[in-house]
Amino acid sequence: MAVIAALQGKLSTLRQRIIMRGGRRAMAVWLGQLLAIMLAGAIDLTAATPASAQGFTYNQPPVRPKTPRPAENNGQMFVQATEVNYDYNNSRVSAVGNVQMFYNGTNVEADRIVYDQKTKRLQAEGNVRMTDADGRITYANQIDLSDDYRDGFVDSLRVDTADQTRIAASRADRTDGNYNVFQNGVYTACAPCKDNPKKPPLWQVKGARIIHNQTEKMLYFENAQLEFFGVPLAYLPYFSTPDPTVKRKTGFLMPFYTTNTTFGSGFETPFYWALAPDYDLTLSPRYTTKQGLLMQGEFRQRLMDGAYQIRAYGIDQMSQSTFAGQPGDRAFRGGVESKGQFALNDKWVWGWDAVALSDKAFFVDYRLSQYKDAWGSFLTQTTEGVSQLYLTGVGNRSYFDARTIYYLGFAAADIQAQIPVVHPVIDYSNVLDRSILGGEFSYKTNLTSISRQNAAFDPVTTIANTSGLCLSASADPLARMPASCLLRGVPGTYSRLTAEAQWRRSFTDPYGQIWTPFASLRADAIDASISNQPGVSNFLPVGDTQTVRVMPTVGLEYRYPFINVQPWGTTTIEPIAQVIVRPNETYAGKLPNEDAQSMIFDASNLFSVDKFSGYDRAEGGGRANVGIQATTQFDRGGAINVLFGQSYQLFGMNSFAVRDLTNTGVDSGLTTPRSDYVGRVSYSPNSTYKFTTRVRLDQATLDVNRFEAEASANFNRWSVSMIYGNYAAQPDLGFLTRRQGILGTASIKLASNWVVSGGARWDLEASKIDQYIVGAGYVDDCFVLALNYVTAYAYSNYAAAPTLSHSVMLQIGLRTLGMGAVQQTLTGAASGALGQ
Repeated sequence: MAVIAALQGKLSTLRQRIIMRGGRRAMAVWLGQLLAIMLAGAIDLTAATPASAQGFTYNQPPVRPKTPRPAENNGQMFVQATEVNYDYNNSRVSAVGNVQMFYNGTNVEADRIVYDQKTKRLQAEGNVRMTDADGRITYANQIDLSDDYRDGFVDSLRVDTADQTRIAASRADRTDGNYNVFQNGVYTACAPCKDNPKKPPLWQVKGARIIHNQTEKMLYFENAQLEFFGVPLAYLPYFSTPDPTVKRKTGFLMPFYTTNTTFGSGFETPFYWALAPDYDLTLSPRYTTKQGLLMQGEFRQRLMDGAYQIRAYGIDQMSQSTFAGQPGDRAFRGGVESKGQFALNDKWVWGWDAVALSDKAFFVDYRLSQYKDAWGSFLTQTTEGVSQLYLTGVGNRSYFDARTIYYLGFAAADIQAQIPVVHPVIDYSNVLDRSILGGEFSYKTNLTSISRQNAAFDPVTTIANTSGLCLSASADPLARMPASCLLRGVPGTYSRLTAEAQWRRSFTDPYGQIWTPFASLRADAIDASISNQPGVSNFLPVGDTQTVRVMPTVGLEYRYPFINVQPWGTTTIEPIAQVIVRPNETYAGKLPNEDAQSMIFDASNLFSVDKFSGYDRAEGGGRANVGIQATTQFDRGGAINVLFGQSYQLFGMNSFAVRDLTNTGVDSGLTTPRSDYVGRVSYSPNSTYKFTTRVRLDQATLDVNRFEAEASANFNRWSVSMIYGNYAAQPDLGFLTRRQGILGTASIKLASNWVVSGGARWDLEASKIDQYIVGAGYVDDCFVLALNYVTAYAYSNYAAAPTLSHSVMLQIGLRTLGMGAVQQTLTGAASGALGQ
């Protein structure tokens, strides 16, 4: 017959069973010892994770009777057992048979629990299971502890933690109240196989001894071996790692290895120093066989309203001659970079990015920082450094952004004096939350101020490219002429302040026609001081220029949707017409163009009032945009949308026919009174498939000037996508021949955890594949494996132009132990990495 006792104060409910002298005191002492063991962590397995000498077994203990009460964290203790006895002669108190004890969120279960007053030892035997308030479960055959909880042992234990790590051992000993030593221990973060719990996990670490230092929160493995599916793959005489409860811990990180022709082999072992809860320091000395010691350091700090970090690098090169004639031809090389972001409130943030280098090739030559991608490998290269200071605010209907920017080019082709310095660029936009004249009123402003030391010319013909006619140093009389070159960057300073107000309102008449009148007024104030460098005056006036440009616009948009409802779906056919009235663009082609150099005319901007991409150009003259749109929604799912139209120059000067410094708008399909035809067809029969085509046809010959087709399919186990592009020659922009290519990607889930993916780009004009990637990956709850083979164009060893490189990258991750990656370049400079 079960005896249930609420032990709080006196043990009055046990008087009938504990009748000998001292019984109540002994039982209270016994329960108090057990309570302290559970709460003080006499065998602290917080850091532990699963294993046993022969591997993991998951035999469950017998099912216990239903507990009388939950283990509430209320200071009360409850005990349930088939029998509770006190042996006065031997001074022992024992609970036998389905023993269950509950206190402050911790439960302990066993077949038998005994407390010996003489030896002051507590023993729990048979199917021992202890669950703490954090959900950590400890299984064992026997627990034996001293009453001060500083010494003891556990036989045949297994621990399952709340973070899904597991540890098993043939025996665990506790000494000095701080050290837990697991004999013949096995550790893993992998869940057991559901179909066969006795099967070895995907990976596990076996150790002759696993020592858990609770003060340091470290796990030390002695004579360890790493096994995959029970097969040993690596032997580690000794290694250590923070226990799984630790998020930040001072110590060495995973080592790093890299090779390159400029510095030879590099070996790096980062040391992480957790200086305080809110800041830390990482020192990463790298020894290179050709150039000596490269020192690296990173300091990070998180404050109440944000965080920042600072990185520093430095090396005294042993072989300066390796970089003879290059920017790295100096004894000392180094750099500093920093970034930070802070919140002023819930709407405003400010921050910075900063890069300062001894020379622009430093990151490239030593494969550092921004030259890396997120994995610490060199698959993705950054070709410029950005230093900026910014302030950003976002409201419900408004946006503000202000920043100053300095770009540092890393490539050999980058001439720093030709790269602009932005000081500053400010954008503000707002949409009023109340109507004006029954319509929506919005306004926006932009302030841009940039400077550049030298002019930047680009060739537009093969002759100019091969003969150097667009180089600043060319003395040829035909050099730097608009017929052979573009002026991409204007030397000197250029500032522009733009303000624009917009209003629009929609009406629907009794016939269902939608009329939308709109109006806008834009003003630009421009201050330019253009240096009279060779060739610049061939493109625009040099010297000081101050002017104001105003562009008022009024227009009307008309839509008349016709709706047809059928049993299979609904079709809407909508003619669209747009008439825009405005004066000619003033100073067209005679002012710098820094932010409107890109111009693509297609169905997406057919009905844009101003089709230029930036503020430095303003579309002028009367224009009409017309088209027809049809949309069908199918009742069983799926939709198709078709848009086809054309743009007409009604009167005034055609802004797109005016050649400016970069020939923006020329070869765009908008230079003639009747534009090219543009169209788009999108079809999505369901959530699985999607097809989209875009086309621009010559208005006179119907030749294809631009065509793109996209198709994608996404299933549960696989997905595929393909893009085909065909673009006519644009000789005025430097594209002398037709371009045509296909980009395809695909992935397939071979099993629940295995994925194979790939992608390729095929240059149809050159009849070759110039870029592709093939990869395979495995991901589950405790293990990550990825292997990729990549070909791509990249800058190597400070080459003047990118070259095609082939790389293989392997990534491996063991949950709670670390993540590493190895990358090898098969052609050109070789590099590799191992890191956390």
